[in-house]
Amino acid sequence: MLIGIDASRANKDHKSGTEWYSYYVIRWLAKIDAKNQYILYSDTPLKGGLLDLTTKQHFDASPAFASFRRPLFGQEMNGARFDKKGFQILKSPHDNFKAKVLKWRFPFCWTQIRFSLEMLFSKPDILFIPAHALPIIHPKRSIATIHDIGFEKERKLYSSDYLGPRAGVFRYIFNLLFRLFTFGRYGATVLDYHSWSSRFSLKHARRIITISHFSKKEIMETYKPKRDKIKVIYNGYNKFLYKKIDQAEEIKKVLEKHDIKGPYIFYVGRLEKKKNTPALIEAYAIAKEDHKEIKHKLVLAGDASHGYDEVKYMIREFDLENDVIITGWVPEADMPYIYNGASAFIFPSLYEGFGIPLLQAMACGTPIAASRAGSIPEIAGKAAILFDPNNVKSMAEAISGIILDDGLRQSLIKKGLDRVKDFSWEKCARETLAEIEELK
Repeated sequence: MLIGIDASRANKDHKSGTEWYSYYVIRWLAKIDAKNQYILYSDTPLKGGLLDLTTKQHFDASPAFASFRRPLFGQEMNGARFDKKGFQILKSPHDNFKAKVLKWRFPFCWTQIRFSLEMLFSKPDILFIPAHALPIIHPKRSIATIHDIGFEKERKLYSSDYLGPRAGVFRYIFNLLFRLFTFGRYGATVLDYHSWSSRFSLKHARRIITISHFSKKEIMETYKPKRDKIKVIYNGYNKFLYKKIDQAEEIKKVLEKHDIKGPYIFYVGRLEKKKNTPALIEAYAIAKEDHKEIKHKLVLAGDASHGYDEVKYMIREFDLENDVIITGWVPEADMPYIYNGASAFIFPSLYEGFGIPLLQAMACGTPIAASRAGSIPEIAGKAAILFDPNNVKSMAEAISGIILDDGLRQSLIKKGLDRVKDFSWEKCARETLAEIEELK
């Protein structure tokens, strides 16, 4: 059986939740499945850990491809090699993976136009989309993952940036075509596309995976699909990377690399409204004001996103320029060292479909204070102290408590190390493969 997978998100340099999910499910499918054949589809040649699926750990992607020109057979291009039929050659444990680069000159509509054209003329037996966007043309046996529907429930937290060409007349035409195609219900914005594509996937995919019971409940209440169509499969974490590290010198080297000075509390994720980063900064300021003995820095790791201006404003407003350290995006290989060096991990999100950083912190033995929102209580269980994300005083009390109460910290560390045993990318991939094979 030939299984096609959209690997475009897994191929991104700066990955967050959906991208890491795509990446690790692909890598574990390569390890556990020797009988099926796979083809990975992407808009650019695959790189980094997708080139060699036999390796044990993730290694950072090589620089992004600035342009793409198909090489002659046997030629290499930035590590990419192609066979006589134009398929990119990949190394896999069972020699059953290859890739097809679907060239597309525009930064939009790759899935719905270029990917759909590929499905029209050369479709696999089964198509797996590790995100919500199923191409319009697809095999009858298709399966997609809808991670969450925060864009429906908390629209104010999401960017409504325009999707399509920027030039005036082309922008107008594109938006008009999009409205005609959706019978006037949706415009050509990122937010509307999320909503339309999720509804389309729910209607046309044979099976839907989601990543928490919280997300399933939200999907059922909002879209009212057939209940037996949706399967909950939890995310995992890289157990080879995220673990307790006892080498103090190695931790120190990584912290120095990112200009991090201890002691510190840690947050990782996009710096944006949905992740509630501005409120975290205010709560941190309150905790320091109420407890002068707190000398910890606040380390924020992640890319700037929708609402980042407010993050910068809050830092200036509370005079925290010397206390808040913004590292930007951090390579995954460095992340376990930063977790291990932290006194606590703070996760203040207003909405989460899962929250992979929770697992990473647990595995590293970092005590967690997290918001009582979305799927977080479901995933964290008893391994986190929970606070109201809409109440900065509640968040500040959680921050000060987890820093100053050593008994609480040790209890959370133990509970976290026990709780994280319930999750793994291998388990996620095995359950996903079972769902795929049920579509035979």
